[in-house]
Amino acid sequence: MLNNEIKRKLLGNNIALFRKQKNLSQNQLAELVDVSREHIAKIETARRNMSMDLLFKISFALDTPEYKFFIFK
Repeated sequence: MLNNEIKRKLLGNNIALFRKQKNLSQNQLAELVDVSREHIAKIETARRNMSMDLLFKISFALDTPEYKFFIFK
């Protein structure tokens, strides 16, 4: 079973992957979800936790169902 730190890293990696697939920069995603680019960078590198509300906003901005962020390969 994966520990929480590893799960946060994998979640952040998945957010970055879907962001890049949509050809969005961290800054563009940050603007869409009303946070700073630094906040997005810290989420993608597992240096910051995020709220469920922010996860929902990111999901909507990336047009990606939330559950897909939790498919760890």
